[in-house]
Amino acid sequence: MSITVWIIFSYLGLLLLLGLVSKRFSKGTSADFFVVGRSVGPFLLLMSVFGTTMTGFALVGSTGKAYTSGIGVYGLMASWSGLMHSAVFFLIGIRLWAIGKRHGYLTQCQYFRARYDSPLVSYLLFPALVLLVIPYLLVGVISAGNFLRGATRGIFMETFPDTAGGIPAEWGGLLICCVVLFYVFAGGMRGAVWANTMQTTIFMLTGVIAFYLISRQLGGLQAATQAVADSDFASDRLAREGKMGHLQFFSYFLIPLSVGMFPHIFQHWLTARSARTFRLAVVAHPLFIMIVWVPTILIGTWAAAALPPLTEGQNPNMVLGLMVNTLIESPVLSGILAAGVLAAIMSSLDSQFMCLGTMFTNDIVLRVTGQDRFTDRQKILIGRAFIVGVVAFTYALAMWLKDTTHVFDLGVWCFSGFSGLFPIVFASVYWRRTTAAGVVAALLVTASVWVSLFLTDILGDKAPGEEMLIFGMMPVAPIFLASAVTLVVVSLLTRPPSEGTLRKFFMERA
Repeated sequence: MSITVWIIFSYLGLLLLLGLVSKRFSKGTSADFFVVGRSVGPFLLLMSVFGTTMTGFALVGSTGKAYTSGIGVYGLMASWSGLMHSAVFFLIGIRLWAIGKRHGYLTQCQYFRARYDSPLVSYLLFPALVLLVIPYLLVGVISAGNFLRGATRGIFMETFPDTAGGIPAEWGGLLICCVVLFYVFAGGMRGAVWANTMQTTIFMLTGVIAFYLISRQLGGLQAATQAVADSDFASDRLAREGKMGHLQFFSYFLIPLSVGMFPHIFQHWLTARSARTFRLAVVAHPLFIMIVWVPTILIGTWAAAALPPLTEGQNPNMVLGLMVNTLIESPVLSGILAAGVLAAIMSSLDSQFMCLGTMFTNDIVLRVTGQDRFTDRQKILIGRAFIVGVVAFTYALAMWLKDTTHVFDLGVWCFSGFSGLFPIVFASVYWRRTTAAGVVAALLVTASVWVSLFLTDILGDKAPGEEMLIFGMMPVAPIFLASAVTLVVVSLLTRPPSEGTLRKFFMERA
């Protein structure tokens, strides 16, 4: 077996060991399993939150998108994300942490149920969040499968001749899901936080190393870029003038607002030890985004000239793996870099798995049966069982879509849905007049608009890589606008919240 594959498997084994070690520190309570007893410090919070937001979308998806659409992809997502994520952490995250700590909340649904004094809000929000998290999980599973297929191409020619010797996406995606499930089940949120910290460190370092090695193989930054300029793809990869309207570009700024409604980010916020813990995350997050996105965007752009055109059965999701496999001559370095990319993918999957189990256990099961119906051990088992069910469904769907869906485009649709819910969380901490009826109406309108536009896009007749625009804007703009307008109008037309509720959330100090 190739040294590259041994290194990949050794890294996965290290994660399994980390899960076992984190289990030794578990206190055995459901609060410790789900939010680490709210004891995470500044560095661990920064690394876990950043690692959670940097999915296969950021590495595999952005590289593939840059391969098809050019270097301007950095301006679309990375630049806006660097600004908006930190703003959301500061404006929303700290306030939600304070409220969550004061009242003992573990999930978004618990918070919104109490904030609007309405069980209906919670029961509608739960399926909406699960519906949007599943595409997020798809991004990770598809990314992992396609990356491993490209990174191991030519190694298993006798075993997997149909995939040119690469590990089939089915096996790669299944392997990653099983590893993540193991260390999440073993260590709970503590295992996820520890794994995210290690994986974030690894994928940031390996990303920089991959960028250096690939650029050196291509003759340096100037030579690699010049090769693209001299190729048939120059006008698409390097020039963006006239190819994107101003409304389309500026509407992209709404997409990073999605971080304010990610259930897994909410859960990570609740793990913080104090409000001061957020300082490092707010300041360092934009810098970390630049460190990750600049190399991947340039590698994807250079791939237009460095790789032969993709054949039938290949898609842009494989570009990063192919670049590593083709240009990194050392099998040791190839294995290390492959482990780094997988680290980025898994650092999001674990948190998403955890948030789904936490929400189902606390917002559905315990809400129906009562808080004292189950022991802590039984609560943890219930959460695990639900996670397995969702992962099994997601895996099956990912294998169906693996060769036809671009990770970047799927990620944008997922984030657009969460962005549509952002007015709800923003109003919950800044607008006293928001009502439960307004939130319910906004949820229903957001879901309806998102589903209709999503189905129109994926079922419509359009050229590959063509993005759906509405009046020159990304679909996130009408989704966000419909949600915000509905929330404001319905809230103003319905009875205000009670004074008791307002005192609970606006007049008490953290």
